[in-house]
Amino acid sequence: MPSFTKSPPELIERFASVAVAFPDAERRQMFGYPCLFVGGNMVTGLFDESWFVRLGEPERSELLAMDGAGPFAPMPGRPMSGYFVLPASVMASDAELLAWVGRSLGFGRSLPAKVPGVAKSRRKA
Repeated sequence: MPSFTKSPPELIERFASVAVAFPDAERRQMFGYPCLFVGGNMVTGLFDESWFVRLGEPERSELLAMDGAGPFAPMPGRPMSGYFVLPASVMASDAELLAWVGRSLGFGRSLPAKVPGVAKSRRKA
């Protein structure tokens, strides 16, 4: 597994302060980074110095039209489908950041809930 750079402490603190505004979201760590989940679906989180959100249409088109926004690719050349990095302009504004995280959670609520279960083996018995 590749090693990842930790998010700056001030960004982690900001994430925690934003997460409080969404009490229905579950906070979990993914690969050492804080993320929010709704119905078992990851909807937003930090990665290195980036903040990513999961969006459907038309929100994704609106976000991608902003300078600095783009696909979320935790490993170079391997973007995660439906996840996008917020631009610095959004991260600099409390109101915009709360709005985009809210949109992401709204999209997450529209998805079917994931039911915890036994992990499936990739090998055939």
